[in-house]
Amino acid sequence: MAAQNGKDLLIKLDLTGAGQFETIAGLRATRVSFNAESVDVTSLESAGWRELLGGAGVKSAAISGSGIFRDADTDARMRAIFFDGMTPAFQIVIPDFGIVEGPFQVTGLEYAGSQNGEATFEVSLASAGQLGFVAI
Repeated sequence: MAAQNGKDLLIKLDLTGAGQFETIAGLRATRVSFNAESVDVTSLESAGWRELLGGAGVKSAAISGSGIFRDADTDARMRAIFFDGMTPAFQIVIPDFGIVEGPFQVTGLEYAGSQNGEATFEVSLASAGQLGFVAI
């Protein structure tokens, strides 16, 4: 895989619930992490090495992004999702890797600004169900 441009790592939001995804505008930095809990099945017969049960455990994904305000529609939708406790579909486009899609909950929404600077926001998402993956 060749070097990728960070601006191509996108977080997209379903604005209406109809499957039409829009990029969350104004993001300057994004981060995606995938996690899987391990299930230890080590026994006396394990020859001193830990053994894990393949395919077991809970999988999760976490997404975070920060940026500046650029689009009233995605900002309003993000606020509504947070305050209404919804878990709509999001898409995460990872360049030269694939697209991850599924339900996420907005677990953090932060706003900041200084007297002589721009207003900024940060958003944190946690997977809220099974995610799909399509390689690109």
